[in-house]
Amino acid sequence: MAADVLLKFKRGRVEAWTRDRIESLSTLEVRQLGANATRLAETELAALCDEVLDARPHGHPPVRKVAARGEGRRLVSRAHALGLRGVTLRNRAWSRGGVRQGDGTVVFALWADDVQAADGASHYLLWAPNVDGSRPWSDTPGGQERLEHCRLAAEGAAAEGLLVYGERLEGSLPDDKALSVRGADPHAVLTLRVEQRAGEYWASWGGRPNGVDRPAPVRS
Repeated sequence: MAADVLLKFKRGRVEAWTRDRIESLSTLEVRQLGANATRLAETELAALCDEVLDARPHGHPPVRKVAARGEGRRLVSRAHALGLRGVTLRNRAWSRGGVRQGDGTVVFALWADDVQAADGASHYLLWAPNVDGSRPWSDTPGGQERLEHCRLAAEGAAAEGLLVYGERLEGSLPDDKALSVRGADPHAVLTLRVEQRAGEYWASWGGRPNGVDRPAPVRS
């Protein structure tokens, strides 16, 4: 039946995949459907599959050890990694961070390959305006939520970052669409300094690129 699931996904309308229909599939079939949705940049369907898998005792396969930049990293889904930091996402499809209810800390999901190194520190462009169509994601609900989080952090709220690993989709920002998302590292938590620079919001942290300022406990 797994092959039928993939065939129907290619031929049918994405909207036809309701939660009830997805829940009727086996765990393996839901995983395959979610992988296909991610590959085709159907983020809402991929997020719905992830929700169904989250609700099953063994919905997700064991976390994988992925070699990245010479280090072995145990990755989990972006939503799960943020959840381990105490964040409840506003929307699983387009949220790229959130605010921890316990202490108001803003937690950002950062695309690892976009980290820049300069002056002995690491830097990351969190948000920039959509000038002449250069960054259309900034005007989407996810982009506007990111702007809200940037303002909170720049005004003094504590901020953390989690690194997300995957493959870029040519012509798109990875926060919007990616060719694939391997997962996020929940055990390496960055302590961020967020500031506004000429209309853009940047995060910085000390040490080497992708370094960790302060190991932080991960919630179980």
